[in-house]
Amino acid sequence: MFKLRFNRVLLSLCSTTALCSAVYAQDLPDQNEGAARTNFGKVDNQKNVSVSVRSRTGEDNIVVNAHLEQARAALQPATGATTYRFSRQNIEANPGGDNAPLTSLLIQAPGVALDSYGQIHVRGDHNEVQFRLDGVALPEGTSVFGQALMTRFAHDLSLTTGALPSEYGFLQAGVIDITTKNGFADAGGNISMYGGARDYFQPSVQYGGHAGKWDWFATADFVHNRVGIENPEPTFNALHDLTNQYHFLGHARYTLDADTRISLTAGVSNAEYQLPNNPGQQRQFADPSFLNSSLSQKVYGSVDSAALNEHQKEITDFGILSLQKELGRLSVQSSIVTRYSSLRYTPDPLGDLVYNGIAQNAARGVFSTGNQTDATWRVAPKHTIRFGYQFYVERNTSKTDSSVYPQSGEDADGNPVYSDTPINIHSGTGRTGWMYGLYAQDEWRVLHNLTINYGLRFDGVDEYTHAKQVSPRLNIVYQPWKGAALHAGYSRYFTPPPFELVGGSSLLPFANTSAAPGTFLNDTPRAERDHYFDAGISQTLLPGWHASFDAYVKLAKNMIDEGQFGSPVLLSVFNYRRGQVHGYEFTTDYTHGPFSVYGNFSWSRAMGKDIVSAQWNFSPDDLAYIQNRWIHLDHDQRWTASAGGSYTAFNHSMHPLRMSASMVYGSGLRADGAVPNGASVPQYATFNLSFVQSFENLFHSRFFKTTQLRLDVTNLFDRTYLLRDGSGIGVGAPQYGLRRTILTGIEQRF
Repeated sequence: MFKLRFNRVLLSLCSTTALCSAVYAQDLPDQNEGAARTNFGKVDNQKNVSVSVRSRTGEDNIVVNAHLEQARAALQPATGATTYRFSRQNIEANPGGDNAPLTSLLIQAPGVALDSYGQIHVRGDHNEVQFRLDGVALPEGTSVFGQALMTRFAHDLSLTTGALPSEYGFLQAGVIDITTKNGFADAGGNISMYGGARDYFQPSVQYGGHAGKWDWFATADFVHNRVGIENPEPTFNALHDLTNQYHFLGHARYTLDADTRISLTAGVSNAEYQLPNNPGQQRQFADPSFLNSSLSQKVYGSVDSAALNEHQKEITDFGILSLQKELGRLSVQSSIVTRYSSLRYTPDPLGDLVYNGIAQNAARGVFSTGNQTDATWRVAPKHTIRFGYQFYVERNTSKTDSSVYPQSGEDADGNPVYSDTPINIHSGTGRTGWMYGLYAQDEWRVLHNLTINYGLRFDGVDEYTHAKQVSPRLNIVYQPWKGAALHAGYSRYFTPPPFELVGGSSLLPFANTSAAPGTFLNDTPRAERDHYFDAGISQTLLPGWHASFDAYVKLAKNMIDEGQFGSPVLLSVFNYRRGQVHGYEFTTDYTHGPFSVYGNFSWSRAMGKDIVSAQWNFSPDDLAYIQNRWIHLDHDQRWTASAGGSYTAFNHSMHPLRMSASMVYGSGLRADGAVPNGASVPQYATFNLSFVQSFENLFHSRFFKTTQLRLDVTNLFDRTYLLRDGSGIGVGAPQYGLRRTILTGIEQRF
């Protein structure tokens, strides 16, 4: 069933393991209904384990793991924050299911706007999204995590936004917590084949199981298609857009005793992209006078923008080793985290010179390792103390080899004249730094229907920038009547600039060349400091029908934003001296038997003023205008909505048929108008369909279990719509959304 429950306060009620167990027991489905009827995100995972206890009586380790899962969830409650959950059934009903990109699932949540390159914007922020695996935060990397993590890794997941409690630091626009598949809840295996339009070919395999004190799970896939990066043209197929990718996630756990568990999670993502071509482009350098120069006449016609050959390769490897321990009233999880991420861009040697005035081989890499420890102390029936820390040591390296034309003089009008012999400029930098955070908080149940969660964080960064801050947090949850919850909160945020996106190279070697910037001002990006306010209400209107409303305001100093400047699909970070973001969200869902529907609607406004770092990426005119005037951020989308539903026919038979649909609406990201970011691209709405036919024991074999056939249609009405038109602050090229795509698949479980 495809119910997306917007449950703001479920975890806020679970201040003790015993109380959590009571909540889970109350929500367990009838034994005849099975685990497929649960839809509570992270709680769903624990209920799946609990249901397994009924079907595998006598296996003590299943009971132990259910207990430890409940204890782990209690380490990081979202008391007073806004949490939107995707259960395993939600994921499977989303068009594409496990085969769909993670982004296609996340944009069904309220306040999430779609952008290009696998990016999402949560509540008007730019990519400040924290990804966690089983509660452990992953350090940032050079590629967008929406591309490196696959949907099939997740048993379920949640998106938490709003005024976050103090255990969440660094990236705070939204926290995406993925509960990975494991050998208890996802025992058995399957092999699938998925593909269709645009050479789409995606085989995958997964297997999980448990024996004695061990449980394990592994999944892998290979992706080949011709829609790697968004098409810069409105055509049905892009030119030069092949991608090959493979992904892997492995997970193993060993339960030493009833209160101790060790787990290891490792993942790999390797992706190669052709950068799509945009025919009919004007040849230009950084200076438009090149168009009339003798050099322009010499190279004119030697290259065609429809035949360029640019490539990019992105690699991400990560690992998490965790120890979880229960010591009476004290619960602890300590994890060692490591991630390596690299990006390499290969230009078209002549084409990039002719069109951009620079052909640059670029390579970046970042290696991060650190520790995250979280503890919960149930000190008294009304007080639960939580405390912990995070620290990461990071090594960032960058190397570029650039071919540019040197300036040989000036013409009669003072315009630069360039030599026809390019020169090479090499640059290489490296920096080691670290960032850290400590927190403590008290969840105080003042009354049976009133909970206050208050705490402090202390964060610091010592990388390209050096800063620290003490951040108070306060959340209040009040349940005035049955089925209702009101919440309000304030959080002080501290966000370091992304280490891997800060350029440390000198600009002086590019002076008097075809790649000379408009200004050589290049202040180091700074840490963002925010005051964040959030309040809302959720209500159960009727059995199976829920609704919620939430409003928020963020007041920022040194607001972090990112943009693509140049040919590599690599974001660069900069700051607005001041920033303001505010908006509201409404969501509702209804479920009755095999039928469910949901709808989300949000409004947002994100503004910035005065760019105070990495100024060389912008024209002097734009810098002068923005210095004293508020402008919309390039990712500011005023209206965002999503909706969908699911119905399962023949629900109690051996061959159920699930039919589901989803819709996404956006009023359009920003584009240049009379002023920078003064307009928006046209609004759009896309509709998707999915049909999944299941056959139980089709081959009448004990080895083969469920067989599934699926048909997915993306952009059903083949709407042509823009994500970006190529203009705006930090926008590199136009990008169109995916045209109608029909994909089919077969999956065999065993």
